[in-house]
Amino acid sequence: MNPVQNILSSLASGTVEIVDLTAPLSAETPTLVLPDPFSNLIDFSLEEVSAYNEPGPFWKHHNIHTGEHIGTHIDAPVHWISGREGKDVSQIEPARLVGPAVVLDFSTEAGADPDFLIDIPHLVAWQEEHGSFPANAWLLFRTGWDQYGHSQEAFLNLDGNGSHTPGFTAECSKWIAEELEISGIGVETVGIDAGNAVALDPPFPMHHFLLGADKYGITSLKNLAKLPTHGSMVVVAPMPIVGGTGAPTRVLALVQKNDS
Repeated sequence: MNPVQNILSSLASGTVEIVDLTAPLSAETPTLVLPDPFSNLIDFSLEEVSAYNEPGPFWKHHNIHTGEHIGTHIDAPVHWISGREGKDVSQIEPARLVGPAVVLDFSTEAGADPDFLIDIPHLVAWQEEHGSFPANAWLLFRTGWDQYGHSQEAFLNLDGNGSHTPGFTAECSKWIAEELEISGIGVETVGIDAGNAVALDPPFPMHHFLLGADKYGITSLKNLAKLPTHGSMVVVAPMPIVGGTGAPTRVLALVQKNDS
């Protein structure tokens, strides 16, 4: 069999299973809230056009109203000022959207400190234990934050001092962007930066460095606990919006089934 037939055969036999890493998208999906004077995107909503009635007797359909960066979504380079001359979401090459998935588990650290920041030594230590990150990989960072996806309040974890969600140091963001031959990163939080990343230098460093280096970020992932540390494949499928700075995205992982 050729390689594609091998994959199809493995899916048919159940030795490879598909894990959906995408958060369902609805009007209740937690979304980013920027403070004044910044403007926020609209939340997701459906507008009924017909429902087997006079406007459409044999069908039901809706208009969709949503911001680009709502729910599980991808950030394209043009989303950030550092990538303003880069690709929009429709221009991301398909080969960059399918690749090895590497899961790095920082759920214990984030559980102890919601402001936990991943730093370069954490990733160096991971590679010393597990090996180098493969080319074209997607680094998926598990923090356990998907457990809060049912609640806007818990997901954003806001108080008078800002939003308290885990992320990355500025140094680590720069290192990932400039030193690793990966396609992008994925997180379980509402954005690819920490909740209080505005206070870092530069502000929102993962956005600044990653998107400026023609790499991509996906947010609001779930089910990372169902993936092995390495050995699975991820498929990132955004809407190819021409001129889009991002798009709602279906993210799937192909995982060898463990019968033990």
